[in-house]
Amino acid sequence: MSRNTRTRRLSLAALGVLGGATLALAVPAMAGAHVGVSPDELATGDHGVLTFSFSHGCENSPTTALRITMPEGLASVAPTMDSNWNIEVERGDDGLVSAVTYTAVTPVPTDLRGAVSMGVGLDENTPDTLAFPVVQECVEGSTEWTQLAEKGEDPHSLDAPAPVVSVTAAAAGGHGEHAETEDADKGDEATARSAVSDPLGVALGAGGLVAGFAALVVAILAYRRRA
Repeated sequence: MSRNTRTRRLSLAALGVLGGATLALAVPAMAGAHVGVSPDELATGDHGVLTFSFSHGCENSPTTALRITMPEGLASVAPTMDSNWNIEVERGDDGLVSAVTYTAVTPVPTDLRGAVSMGVGLDENTPDTLAFPVVQECVEGSTEWTQLAEKGEDPHSLDAPAPVVSVTAAAAGGHGEHAETEDADKGDEATARSAVSDPLGVALGAGGLVAGFAALVVAILAYRRRA
């Protein structure tokens, strides 16, 4: 085997490893790109604290603001004060909060997690599903997280899904005096778990890395047989 041929085989093997490593890093990032809400379930007539979080910008541009539109069916909305965000509240003709804009005091880099929260109250007429369309503004560009899944459609298949909270029937005897605190704790725990890992992204990324190393092994074995 000529030296040029051996060099070409080793170069192809290196490209295989590089491609696998790139897939391992890129796939989790793509799979985890969304604006999530925690908790994603509340009971009719309940009160809770919703936390909206993200760990990405608009491609590589830092996040400057989140504008969250309120769905119909909320009895009350109270944005949580946060020194990292300036808060602007919009109200409809009925006096109820219709949208809340959180503007970052300092743009949130694409590799850091950002989060905002608000207290919400539900009444007996709240629908089964509450969608919160979000517009993520960045230093360059913006992303509208406003898509809603059709009946029977997997929301994870959407490119830019809106955060959604499911509303369940109230438990017998009411929702309990500590419901709001418990919801806030659950929201923080769920958000932390989401920020730590995305099972689908990790699995696909690991597969890409394994494929890259497999390409290297095959190339080395072929090189030894022909040496």
